[in-house]
Amino acid sequence: MTPQQHRMTRMASVVTLAVLQMAGAWAQEAPATATPEKEKNALNLSTVVVTGTPIGTSKMKASVAISSLDADQIAQSSPTNAAEILRAVPGVRAESSGGEGNANLTVRGVPISAGGARYVQFQEDGLPVLLFGDIAFATPDMYIRADGSLSHLEVVRGGSSSTLATNAPGGIINFITKNGKEKGGSIGITKGLDFDQTRFDFDYGAALSPKTRMFVAGYYRQGDSSRPAGVTAEDGGQIRGNITHDLDNGYVRLSFKHLDDKTPMNMPVPVKTVNGTISELPGIDPRTASFYSPYWTRDIVLDKNNQKISTNVNDGLHVQSNAFGAEASLRLGDGWTLDEKFRKSTNTGRFISLFPADNANNSGGMTYATGPNAGKAYNGPAFTATVFNTSLDDLGSTSNDARLSKVFDVGQGKLSTTAGYFTSIQNVALTWNFNQYLMQATGDKPALLNSAATVNGSPGLLAQGTNVWGGCCNRAIDAQYKTNALYANLGWEQGDWNVDGSVRYDKQSASGTYNQAVNQTYSQANTKFINYTVNHTSYSVGVNYRLNKDLALFARTSEGIAFNADRIMFGNPLDGSVPISTNIVKQHEAGVKWKSGDFSSFVTLFQAKTSESNFEATTQKFSANTYDAKGVEVEAGYKIGAFRVTGGVTYTNASIANAADASVIGKTPRRQAKFVYQISPTYTLGDAVFGASLIGTTKSFGDDANIITLPGFNVLNAFVNYQLTDRLQASVGINNLLNTIGYTEVEGDGHAARSINGRTVRATLKYSF
Repeated sequence: MTPQQHRMTRMASVVTLAVLQMAGAWAQEAPATATPEKEKNALNLSTVVVTGTPIGTSKMKASVAISSLDADQIAQSSPTNAAEILRAVPGVRAESSGGEGNANLTVRGVPISAGGARYVQFQEDGLPVLLFGDIAFATPDMYIRADGSLSHLEVVRGGSSSTLATNAPGGIINFITKNGKEKGGSIGITKGLDFDQTRFDFDYGAALSPKTRMFVAGYYRQGDSSRPAGVTAEDGGQIRGNITHDLDNGYVRLSFKHLDDKTPMNMPVPVKTVNGTISELPGIDPRTASFYSPYWTRDIVLDKNNQKISTNVNDGLHVQSNAFGAEASLRLGDGWTLDEKFRKSTNTGRFISLFPADNANNSGGMTYATGPNAGKAYNGPAFTATVFNTSLDDLGSTSNDARLSKVFDVGQGKLSTTAGYFTSIQNVALTWNFNQYLMQATGDKPALLNSAATVNGSPGLLAQGTNVWGGCCNRAIDAQYKTNALYANLGWEQGDWNVDGSVRYDKQSASGTYNQAVNQTYSQANTKFINYTVNHTSYSVGVNYRLNKDLALFARTSEGIAFNADRIMFGNPLDGSVPISTNIVKQHEAGVKWKSGDFSSFVTLFQAKTSESNFEATTQKFSANTYDAKGVEVEAGYKIGAFRVTGGVTYTNASIANAADASVIGKTPRRQAKFVYQISPTYTLGDAVFGASLIGTTKSFGDDANIITLPGFNVLNAFVNYQLTDRLQASVGINNLLNTIGYTEVEGDGHAARSINGRTVRATLKYSF
């Protein structure tokens, strides 16, 4: 048994024992609430949603654009990671080409100007995974895994997300966990048919007493990943669970999560760009190349204590997370309800990936430095590989959200009132180290190379630490952000009208230090201090009018903020002596919701104005831009007999309204396509279910100057499930069936670009009990 497997087994044993002990202590009486049946309309417009609404309301009554995906719908897109699930949601731009994390993501009208998900909050069960969505080398999706614990997903675009969450003016993505209401479980094994991966999944829910229930789920996987590198690139898993005790006036719940997972990070690969058109280089397939290889040496890096650390490049992204949560919903009497959520998490790890600093390094006199040909002459193409090696020292957080609500009967209407208090402590401690190597330009187990330019005694090493890119990127960050937010919502419902308004006051205090190494050393004299407080008042006002039970109109206006963390370090002072940059989003939305028999639709017109400050790691540039975007988002679904289809299209007309670089004013923001679309049909035939999903985008520009074009592309995924017996199911899923190259980003000079993964085929055998 490997150390990784031993840790997962030991954690599973400890957690299972703890759950059983808690169950014994809480055992009482009363049946669990039955799970409601699914709606007949494809978009579930009458379903009550809890994300982006203060007290939970149906989609038909809510004046926000919200989508929900259940486990069956998620399976249709054959996702390979958490962010890829979101490509099936209209109005969401999810660039999930980075692997199991580090996705670039936003919602319609709001830009992706650097990396991560600055304007969208990733949540698990209503609390943030990380308070900031765009920490360089540490995005929230790195700490999220979609497995058998996922009940469903709720996604809010715009609207009330500005006032019901911190750092979420663009939207909220809430991964909601099963809680044992559905009794029974399953075990399953998944094998890669055209690549090396084996994955085991399980989930189980049960009543431990008439009033107490539990749920536990997890997975473990190992393999070479969908971009084979000749090494064990994937190794790890997750276990999570909860125990719920029903009270006469509500419920209380305890939960836990343990994640320890190692996966590769996919970065841009060398390409050639001529007259704004990207083309591939011989021997480097952007769908499969990762430049992990069995021929890597150890990468020696500097930690924040000036100690040399030896790291394994092939570890890729290694994340570890342990979280404990408590939740309660209590009816206090006289109509008052208290909802309380708490979570404490420790998040650590290391991010190692390979970024090409150029697309050709034609050093003379090259020889193989590693691999079976070490010492022999090499006359082929080469490039400079920059190893992004970042220690995720501490991304732990403590979050609490408490809200008090009551609905008053006033005349012929109802007035719903909610007041809440959110607190968060988010640590941001990272240590950057970039080294550069001379590498064979091939996607198939590349070797390191020596030349006259490499360092004697260090295979392939061209530059180390502070000698890379002018010494920009040996950084030690140790910061803490304390956030307190008061929010309130008033909602009025009378007849067919729903009107609501909400306000949120966020106050964030930042403290800590950051340092940049010089001459391979961190010096106390170079320490910069963080000591500032910023605050902002956000608002959202909406109205919804139901013309009849199947047709409703809505409109909303809102403004919200996304605070900065590391993205503004190493620029202006952060000691409170100068104003602190923030990012503001103003949005206006209006739309219609309609269901007729087996057809349902959700159409939203939108305008978003964004003002932001930013820093990008790969270009080492600071920027300050404003953006203006207008468009329409359409989501629709249809059911007839055994056939079901859902889909959507988003049209966006966006421009850079203002910028420090006057030459880009009026241009289209980078990576913003005019149209993004998706369609997912399924058909049930006896014991078999056939399904597919087509996800596509029209062309966009890879740079703000609108010189380089990212071609439009379509991704076709397909699956078939077959019920062998009442309890045993076999399925096959194909991601990127047509093996399409789809570029999601390109460097400003065109030397490197990142594509989606190529075709992968998986088979699963699942037994339910």
